Amino acid sequence: MAYKHLFKASLNWISNKSSENTTSKIYTKNHQIQIEGKPVLDISAAKAFKGDPVLYNPEDLLLSSLVSCHMMSYLYVCSQNGIEVLEYSDNAEATLEVNQDGSGSFTEVRLNPNVTIGNSYKIELALELHKKANQLCFIANSCNFPVLHEASCKAI
Repeated sequence: MAYKHLFKASLNWISNKSSENTTSKIYTKNHQIQIEGKPVLDISAAKAFKGDPVLYNPEDLLLSSLVSCHMMSYLYVCSQNGIEVLEYSDNAEATLEVNQDGSGSFTEVRLNPNVTIGNSYKIELALELHKKANQLCFIANSCNFPVLHEASCKAI
């Protein structure tokens, strides 16, 4: 039996065009996303697309979602397999290709999880479990591009 969960977000944007500036073809990309009970997210386009570089952009948020979801899925499968995870870090990268017509898409994401575990005899299993975590990750399962893993693991 499948369980369904509904997530909601509200977007608010106001034009920066004034009555004196009605011929401008450039709109501000800055806007806000509100999710009930959570702080407002101030978002813009990426700097490359004339957005505010100090604000998060949709591309940042997509990559962040993948990194976070993979880690939570990984911690879950490690707990199922008796692996004590002591530290987890990742320096992920996403490749976005933009076409001449302005359309584009991510072509791949590379996760680089660096994990420290407490059981030295389970390093091989800990590395293998990234595949299982990827299979369980809600966000990775929703993507139409490959999510690759170059994991490392050590034990203390």
